Amino acid sequence: MRKASNIFKLSQVVLALVFLTMIGCGNKQKEVSDKNQETEVKAESPLFFKLSLAQWSLHKAIQKEGMSPLDFAQKASEMGFEGIEYVSQLYDDELAKGDDPAMAMEMMLKTLKEKSEAYGVQNVLIMVDGQGDLANLDDEQRAQTVENHKKWVDAAKYLGCHSIRVNAHGEGTSEEVSEAAVKGLTSLSEYAATQGINVLVENHGGYTSNGKWLSDVMTKVNMPNCGTLPDFGNFCMTVGYGSINSEECTDPYDIYQGVAELMPFAKAVSAKSYDFDDNGNQPKIDYAKILQIVKDAGYTGYIGVEYEGANLSEIEGIEATKKLLIKAAGQLK
Repeated sequence: MRKASNIFKLSQVVLALVFLTMIGCGNKQKEVSDKNQETEVKAESPLFFKLSLAQWSLHKAIQKEGMSPLDFAQKASEMGFEGIEYVSQLYDDELAKGDDPAMAMEMMLKTLKEKSEAYGVQNVLIMVDGQGDLANLDDEQRAQTVENHKKWVDAAKYLGCHSIRVNAHGEGTSEEVSEAAVKGLTSLSEYAATQGINVLVENHGGYTSNGKWLSDVMTKVNMPNCGTLPDFGNFCMTVGYGSINSEECTDPYDIYQGVAELMPFAKAVSAKSYDFDDNGNQPKIDYAKILQIVKDAGYTGYIGVEYEGANLSEIEGIEATKKLLIKAAGQLK
């Protein structure tokens, strides 16, 4: 009996040692797992900005391929974007439906708001085009342009956007257009302020693609709800809407200097992209360099993806731009 008892006690000791060894191994495995999780968290550190999708990235799908602009929120949500930036001209057909433009606008906005809420995306801003020149030298025509923009200010408020993006174009000398721009922007911003909406000027061709000129206009307007929307690529004063990607653009403004000059007034930023190289970069825009300027300015708002390339489909270009933004952000100081 004593021998059997000793064997029993020995077996208990062995089992205890095995159990303790298992606990030790488990703790080591847990430590390794915790370290792996810590590494993953560091590797996926949050961006200093939020990602939005500019609707112009899908203009071909909407204008040529039958995509409804009313489905914009759904598409952006499916692609993982937090916010969306509407383009007014892509809704021309919707606004032409029926005999009552005001009713058409009301129905359209109701649908857009319902869809943005259903798909959980934030309405950020509306890019407004085709409403006249806010820097028109003619007082009456400029005043009419301001009136034309007011319905889009109201639309932005209804949707919960923080801003409308406008153009400060006009014909005349640099000084003349600057003076007219200050008048037009001040008038529109005064109305927008009553609705809690910002009025943002994009560098979009003409004098506006000169960062110094546009920053001077902002200083002269000197209103808290009047600012800029720096676009990475629209810094060519001599062609269309300022694209540095145009073959006709032979002497672009320095894009890095331009963004730096506009960032003190920025309430939105547009990450323009064109054709990608084999490494997924933009040959004409150093994304890490330009994002460092944005970050150094203390900006933490939305950066909108705006793909205008031709060597990828719109969906592929959007995804490639988003990927490049995230990669470049990881290279910053």
